[in-house]
Amino acid sequence: MIHIHGLVKQYGMNLVLRGVDLEVAEGEFVTLVGSNGAGKSTLMRIVATLLQPSSGYVQIGGWQLPQYAAKVRRHIGFVSHQSLLYGDLTAAENLDFFARLYRLDNATERVMAALKKVGLFARQRDPVSTFSRGMVQRLTIARATLHEPDVLLLDEPYTGLDQDASLLLDNLLRQEHENGRTILMITHDLTHGLNLCDRTVILNGGKIVHEISSREATAAEFLNLYTYYTRNQREKQHANE
Repeated sequence: MIHIHGLVKQYGMNLVLRGVDLEVAEGEFVTLVGSNGAGKSTLMRIVATLLQPSSGYVQIGGWQLPQYAAKVRRHIGFVSHQSLLYGDLTAAENLDFFARLYRLDNATERVMAALKKVGLFARQRDPVSTFSRGMVQRLTIARATLHEPDVLLLDEPYTGLDQDASLLLDNLLRQEHENGRTILMITHDLTHGLNLCDRTVILNGGKIVHEISSREATAAEFLNLYTYYTRNQREKQHANE
C-alpha cells in the first residue's frame, strides 16, 4: 500500500532524510519511532503529500508522489499536530464542512455515524473550543476518516492526552486497524505504539536502523534497542556541536 524508496530530503546543507526505504502492506499498522531530529515528521509530511522529497519517491496505492498527489489525497487521512478543526464551529459543523470539501454523498448520515464512532454524538452541537484535548483528538480522527480513506497517517496523536484520553484513542485506532485500515503512526509513547501495531520501525539520523515485529520482542527488549540507537544519535549530535 505504501512504498517508500531511496527517500532523501535536504534543507540547504542539512540532510534530514538519508535514503529511507520502507514498505507498509495493505492493512498493516506500522509505528515509527526515533529521537527528536531523526526525520520522522519530515518523512510523514512527504507521505502526506505536504512536502516534496529532494530525491527518491513515495507510492501509495500504486500512485507515485508528487505526480499524483491530488489522487492520493482522497485515499489518505492525516492527523498532525494541528487538528485542522475550527473552534467556533460545532463538532457536527466541522465534519459537515469537510464532508462537503470531499463532496461526499449522504454527508449528514456520514457525519452522524462518525460522531457516534468517536463517542461525541451527544456533543455534536457544542463548539469545538469547549472540548478537552482528548475530545479534540477524537474529533480529529473522525475528520481524518470521514471519507473512508485506505491509509491513516498519524503524527504524534498522543501528545497532550491524559491516561483516559489515551486509552480512548487506543480503542479508536484498534478499531480502525481491525476494519482493515493501513496505518502509519509516529509516536514518542512507546507503550501505546508497541501494544497496537504489527511492526515498529526506528528512524535514526535520517535512516531506518532497525525494525521488528511486535510479536518478536517484549516491550523491555524493544526499549533497550530504542535507547541504544537514540543514545548513539544524541552522542553524534553533541560531537558535532
